[in-house]
Amino acid sequence: MTTRNEWITTPISLDILRGALDLERTERGALPHRLPARARRQIPDGQLAMAESQPSGVRLAFRSPATAVELDVVATKRVYPGAPPRPDGVYELLVDGRPEGRAVAPDGDTLTIDLASGSAQSRPGPVETLRFTGLPEGDKGIEIWLPHDETTQLVALRTDAPTRPPQPSDRPVWLHHGSSISHGSNAETPTGTWPALAAAHGGAELINLGFGGSALLDPFTARAIRDTPADLISLKIGINLVNADLMRLRAFGPAVHGFLDTIREGHPTTPLLVVSPICCPIHENTPGPSAPDTDAMSEGRLRFVATGDPAETAAGKLTLAVIRDELARLVAQRAADDPHLRHLDGLGLYGEADNAELPLPDELHPDPATHRLIARRFADAAFGPGGPFARRDR
Repeated sequence: MTTRNEWITTPISLDILRGALDLERTERGALPHRLPARARRQIPDGQLAMAESQPSGVRLAFRSPATAVELDVVATKRVYPGAPPRPDGVYELLVDGRPEGRAVAPDGDTLTIDLASGSAQSRPGPVETLRFTGLPEGDKGIEIWLPHDETTQLVALRTDAPTRPPQPSDRPVWLHHGSSISHGSNAETPTGTWPALAAAHGGAELINLGFGGSALLDPFTARAIRDTPADLISLKIGINLVNADLMRLRAFGPAVHGFLDTIREGHPTTPLLVVSPICCPIHENTPGPSAPDTDAMSEGRLRFVATGDPAETAAGKLTLAVIRDELARLVAQRAADDPHLRHLDGLGLYGEADNAELPLPDELHPDPATHRLIARRFADAAFGPGGPFARRDR
């Protein structure tokens, strides 16, 4: 059995981190970020600040003959008073792409968030050590996928054999931006979010810029996408603009144009796929904002309701149906001069019939089976023959 003095410590750096755009040094370790420092300085609210620090799609990656790995972490546990307890985030270890182990950090920092007021209080917690043993013998590629929805500070990485950075991949880099659905809400594991599954189906290296509650056409997010090397880009636009009740139809079109214009400054010919919202019955024809259902909360369930009035669409309030029509029109208009721009109707990923069979548990977010369904359909539409990400098109 490996003893403590036989462990080899590998410094945490961007050389062995995939899916992160920045790595912040903290008093306790290193904190991966999915937005660069310049963008983070412009974040206007705590929701996005929290979401971008949750490492969806972020994984440690290295090569080693090690058969045992330890990772010290400080996880941030979120508590929502009145709502059901959240499950612990899952850390998944893969060897040459195959699952070899899972672990959780049962304790850590605690962030208590009042859903009604939006106020939050934090309490520091301990460092936890995750252990993965019995790995196959011989040199191999090792990945540790961090929890998709649990902020994680990386304190130390230890192995029982030397490590080295991974070999350069010949797989295309796919950068995806979207809402909490893309972030992975209600997925059970970090490799079980629909973007992670679709990337595996399509043979791509994922950078997941899905931000819970925060796909809001922010200019700093567009600049981050513009400045990030990528071979393929997709943008899933709509649900957060409705459930945040952020803008009206008059502002939506120019905002989409501006977002795409900024991305095209850095990626003028990169395949770019604009995806409209999946089916969400509460907001198909009813504007936002969304709000927690207080009756469900009193029963210990988390459920969301739409608080807008369908009649308000006449004054320019956004619904998912309005956004789908407008996105299809805008992309068709731009595609006349941009042959690398494509549109994908989100109802083809998850539509009304799918909702009847696999309803959204909280009225907003898909369950694990629906993540798998969306991933398979996206991979077929985007990476399959004739798709914008098909290899012959790159």
